[in-house]
Amino acid sequence: MNRIKQTPLLFIIIGVLFLSSCHKRYTRTDTTTSGIAQIAVDESFAPIIEAGINVFESLNSEAAIIPVYTSEQNVYDLLMEDSIRLVIGTRLLTGREQEIIEKRKQRIRSQKIAIDGIALITHKENKDTLLTINDIRNIMSGEIKSWKQINPDSPLDSLAVIFDTPNSSMVRYIQDSLCDKRPFGKNVKALSAGSSSPDITRVSSHDKVIGYVASHPNALGFVGVNWIANPVDTTNLSFIDKVNIVSVSSATKATPNNSYKPLPYQLALEVAHRESPREFPTGGYPLIRDIYIIITDASGGLPSGFFNFIAGDRGQRIILKSGLLPANRPIRLVHITED
Repeated sequence: MNRIKQTPLLFIIIGVLFLSSCHKRYTRTDTTTSGIAQIAVDESFAPIIEAGINVFESLNSEAAIIPVYTSEQNVYDLLMEDSIRLVIGTRLLTGREQEIIEKRKQRIRSQKIAIDGIALITHKENKDTLLTINDIRNIMSGEIKSWKQINPDSPLDSLAVIFDTPNSSMVRYIQDSLCDKRPFGKNVKALSAGSSSPDITRVSSHDKVIGYVASHPNALGFVGVNWIANPVDTTNLSFIDKVNIVSVSSATKATPNNSYKPLPYQLALEVAHRESPREFPTGGYPLIRDIYIIITDASGGLPSGFFNFIAGDRGQRIILKSGLLPANRPIRLVHITED
């Protein structure tokens, strides 16, 4: 009789122990400075984020950040699938994406961390290094198919435009911001197929673009500016010498005086021009875009620690050193006038 009465109590004790063991099994052990976290990053920004990870891990010996560098589409797909809870890309979430995440009872935090410049590169033997925004638009649409249409004296003829992947943020930016969503011409191609699943072992498509342009005199390539920044130049006033860097003008005709390269101070001038056109009437390098870090993970974990690091002072210094314009670090622009 006593044994029967004790049975329910025994089941309760076993149940409590089982639930307790399950709770312990799934309790997170990471902190803002320790543990393992996987993040997804638009591969346009692989060099700069890799530099940030190296510094973060050197400061926090018990932390390991595992990056997946992939196309923009893959980055946001991973976030929406809840496979990864921290991403870095060039756009904020859409209203529909926010609804899906909020239904999972997750809090969304996002912050702009940098302004990127989209760099145009050409072969070292190509002497035509000045282009207008209208030139670029006509090249992308296929109206300009030859270098001789830009410069009749050019020894080059057919013009090949090279991108990273079909689903990249670079393609979306050019198509949306310059081409009014019109289709690209037949002379535009991507070097990588743009797989629906990220492959962290393959050679970056931006490296492929640089390599292709360096070996093909008629090519015009598009890459993120942090891929061409000179790593040994602490002044951020030069680029790698493997390819030419095109100067871009917003004017009707490109000249050396109105065309600019994607240097950090030229990115800052363009931002200032867009915010205060009267004070900064000429602007700077026109092909700029914002970079965001987005997190859906709970506060207190390693993803949150890396989020705060990249958005904070040290992370912003790394961004500036990598050739981009930090979004959360003051940049002083000084007018110099001749009397």
